[in-house]
Amino acid sequence: MMADRPRFLFVTGKLAEPALRRVLADLAPRAGFDADVAVLNITVAALMTSNWVARHLPPDITADRLILPGFCRGDITEVTHVSGVASELGPKDLRDLPEFFGKKSGPPPGYGTFDIEILAEINHAPSKSHDAILAEARRYREGGADLIDIGCDPGGTWTGVGDVVRLLKADGFRVSIDSFNPNEVEAALEAGAELVLSVNSTNVEDARRWHAKFPAVEVVAIPDTPNDLDCLSRTVEVLRDIGVKYRLDPILEPIGFGFAASLGRYLETRRRFPDAEIMMGIGNLTELTDADTAGVNVILAGFCQEIGVRSVLTTQVINWARSAVREFDLARRLVYHAIKEKVLPKRLEPGLVLLRDPKLSEMGEEGLRELASRVTDRNYRIFAERGEVHIFNGSVYLHGPDPFVLFAEMIASDAKLDASHAFYLGYECAKAVTALTLGKNYTQDQALRWGFLTIPETSHRDS
Repeated sequence: MMADRPRFLFVTGKLAEPALRRVLADLAPRAGFDADVAVLNITVAALMTSNWVARHLPPDITADRLILPGFCRGDITEVTHVSGVASELGPKDLRDLPEFFGKKSGPPPGYGTFDIEILAEINHAPSKSHDAILAEARRYREGGADLIDIGCDPGGTWTGVGDVVRLLKADGFRVSIDSFNPNEVEAALEAGAELVLSVNSTNVEDARRWHAKFPAVEVVAIPDTPNDLDCLSRTVEVLRDIGVKYRLDPILEPIGFGFAASLGRYLETRRRFPDAEIMMGIGNLTELTDADTAGVNVILAGFCQEIGVRSVLTTQVINWARSAVREFDLARRLVYHAIKEKVLPKRLEPGLVLLRDPKLSEMGEEGLRELASRVTDRNYRIFAERGEVHIFNGSVYLHGPDPFVLFAEMIASDAKLDASHAFYLGYECAKAVTALTLGKNYTQDQALRWGFLTIPETSHRDS
């Protein structure tokens, strides 16, 4: 015999009641619960507090769970105590209730493991102060970098490299040195660097001396020219003879300069060296392509994960790549889970969906007009749907694509519109138009969603 379905009581205000009932009529049968709605004596549900709700609940509640509006402030355990029913906050937007009940996007339990190491390069380190280097390294670490790469400049010898390595080591960093100058490399190793970028046939014999003095040293072996894997193989033979630990970098090239062929070389390198550690310098794509870098990082992370590239070198020089380290940190977790669990890398990492939202929620024309017809106060409600900004209160309903036109109409119809309220409405309209332009959801008094870059806003109602 089938067990009785759970019964949930949804608490709301007068304005949201019709929309909530429409959503629940469709959702409840699909999600396997029965739904009741408690409409409390308040117009806007977002203004509720847990203390107020506890004092205004209907008597003799019979429900298995009590769902409060997501904006409800205060300690909801007070509601549980008074009602005798387990209470929880629902989503801030009732249109998100389907996801709230079992279909919510985001990572599953245990998500977040990775096995790709991030080396973050500080470019042109000799020209930077110690304070600037340390600050940049700390930003990289906050973004998820595992190792800080000190990028030296060709030409003369940087006598201060050892001091910089010691500075970073004292702050808890692992450090690599990026130089073909043997004096700079030895000074860095002496100070505690653990990895040398890079070694090819021109300096492979230097690795013999480094290994003798610093047996734990590891080097990155590269071909003399990107398309010469035979040369890379010869360098590897020397390193094996010396006994130096190494990882291989066949060199990722920019689009238009051998990009596709370079990916093929990574596949060939894995075929030739099935057990070797491999590294990829991904900056040649993220820094040298006119594109936001989050998507680029995910694609490269997926390639690396599939063929066993276990370290990447990246940087954050050009402005569009300013969060590349954090992006790859999220990407490596996403692709590890997708490949390990054999699932698509979709609806797992909302932090990487930055420009557009994963899906759009809309009230629809009928829903907006019904909501507008129930508003009786002077406070403006703002929505952004189907290419238009919708603004209404108890006396006016305006909509259109141009907020300047709408604002002129508001001024004409509202003689009491003061400067502070006008500023607030202008700010909200700017957010609404941004949402329409990019394909994002707009919710009044909430920040637009920018993935991991989102900065929460303090509600105007709370100020």
